[in-house]
Amino acid sequence: MHGESGVLVELDIVKENNVTGNLFILTAPSGAGKTSLVRALLARDTLVRLSISYTTRAPRPGEENGRDYHFVDMPKFMQMLAAGEFLESAEVYGNRYGTSEQWIRNALAAGDDVLLEIDWQGAAQVRRLFPDAVGVFILPPSLEVLQQRLIGRGQDSAEVVACRLAAAREDISHVGEFDYVIINDDFDTALADMLAVFRAYRLRIAIQQARHAALFTSLNS
Repeated sequence: MHGESGVLVELDIVKENNVTGNLFILTAPSGAGKTSLVRALLARDTLVRLSISYTTRAPRPGEENGRDYHFVDMPKFMQMLAAGEFLESAEVYGNRYGTSEQWIRNALAAGDDVLLEIDWQGAAQVRRLFPDAVGVFILPPSLEVLQQRLIGRGQDSAEVVACRLAAAREDISHVGEFDYVIINDDFDTALADMLAVFRAYRLRIAIQQARHAALFTSLNS
């Protein structure tokens, strides 16, 4: 793990060598534990910035505008959509979701790693513009466990839970479109797996050569 000073030094090196950030896409069916894993990941990996999506749905208990989502009404969302401001957008359970393209491009250009929490449809849209984006899919250990988690949240009626399970089957059918799969059976193990994916991807030769250009030059001279 980097200390805070180590992180700042590494970011300075990245920017000096014009290294763009990595774009990570995280997808999971509702109830698979994606939100909890992302919060834990961000607390452990300070090199990652989370893209905050825009949505027309109402905030859930404990959610804050600007932290969990940018909550906007439908006319505002449609105005942004018509103006081409979204990298990707989708309608889920009657609500609209969208990702700011300009924010993503600015963050990557600054050398920051960016994490997108989006569904498989949004992931496909993003890959068309960013073919090097890294896709990570979170699976539950079983549909039975997923159902128990959805019921345990106490936020949805039985009918809504049934709809979410049906949607989960559709989501899971697209798992083969992603680069990495993490099974969230044990939370700590799943978190360790996520951290490993992010850290290993940063160790690719092209990234290391750009980040440590002076070292590679001296070793090859």
